[in-house]
Amino acid sequence: MSIPANAIAGFCRDCLTLAAGPRCRACGSPRIVSHPELGSLSITHVDCDAFYAAIEKRDDPSLADKPVIIGGAKRGVVSTACYIARISGVRSAMPMFKALELCPDATVIRPNMEKYVAVGHQIRALMQELTPLVEPISIDEAFLDLSGTERLHGAAPALTIARFVRRVEQEIGITISVGLSFNKFLAKVASDLDKPRGFSVIGRAEALAFLADKPVGMIWGVGRALAARLAEDGIKSIGQLQRMEESDLARRYGVMGLRLARLSRADDRRVVEPRQEAKSIGAETTFEHDLADFGSLRPILRRLSEKVSARLKRADLAASNVTLKLKSADFKLRTRSRQLADPTRLADRIFRTAEQLLTHETDGTTYRLIGVSVSDFSDPRLADPDDLVDPAAAKRAKAEEAIDKVRGKFGKAAVEHGLTFRKTD
Repeated sequence: MSIPANAIAGFCRDCLTLAAGPRCRACGSPRIVSHPELGSLSITHVDCDAFYAAIEKRDDPSLADKPVIIGGAKRGVVSTACYIARISGVRSAMPMFKALELCPDATVIRPNMEKYVAVGHQIRALMQELTPLVEPISIDEAFLDLSGTERLHGAAPALTIARFVRRVEQEIGITISVGLSFNKFLAKVASDLDKPRGFSVIGRAEALAFLADKPVGMIWGVGRALAARLAEDGIKSIGQLQRMEESDLARRYGVMGLRLARLSRADDRRVVEPRQEAKSIGAETTFEHDLADFGSLRPILRRLSEKVSARLKRADLAASNVTLKLKSADFKLRTRSRQLADPTRLADRIFRTAEQLLTHETDGTTYRLIGVSVSDFSDPRLADPDDLVDPAAAKRAKAEEAIDKVRGKFGKAAVEHGLTFRKTD
């Protein structure tokens, strides 16, 4: 049954019945969404709640009521912390040793990116059933423009996105927070207001008043450095920016000043861009103990190259640039890149290129992290032509193709390269 957009003033997020008041009359749920502009807003930001941790809890119900941290071992950093762990102060990008000091009872799980990407693709596919205007921001969040979809889905965008959220919970087992507004900036702000399982709305009528007492750091693009500079100039709230002339802000802060002027007034002219291609594909790892010698780093680099190659192949891409990333024990970053004569998608060629770069960096420096990435993407049909200089390259390419087929059928562990083979007790 089609529900006219102008008939939507509120609904129950649990049973999706049109509702008003503190509780749903149909199911008794207190999770009622109501707003005077609910039927006219169409820009949404959806953000999966503690995505990696949520997937691990879904797959292991014994973890449901326990603090869970996704990340490396003691030398690594936190990728994601569940909301139970966050109560103890654990946050993303925090050093793992600090996180475990704050939450010593946490279960620590190493990231399984292939699993998380697969779930992300499932959710993305459901988004694209709603509208072609889906702009991915990361593996677990995206903007959607649902304007013009009322006839297709028989409901206002607010109810359509609520149905999507419930479907993801029921079919995939992941919870989502939603922000609904009339532009991307406010939709993103709204999605952060009531996590987890939030559904927040910011309409046109209250936008300026809502923003007025908020800190300038809420504005997209304002990081710590700019926030500190604004504070030095006596500007701490968005309301202060609202009262300043756009020309004055532009004079003081250049292009960023224009952004401050517009966003402080809820003026965001960015549209939802459905195609946002990745600029690079990479993999990296932080070591348990610092490593310095080439012999120890080389097999790790091979494994990372295989991961990058697998991701390239899944994305149906080839790449012409290989970058080696190293972080020393004193946290100094080194990146070294090489442009290839022809694009590649082969682990062998990615590894051999990165290996040459690594040779020049094993100079006695101890490293805590190594990574490899590829960029400058092109059509995979152009990749890896026969190499007259290295006739054996064709044989290695055929061997890699055969290995890919075996792994596709029996799993990654079915075949290992001799360099990365690790004996077990």
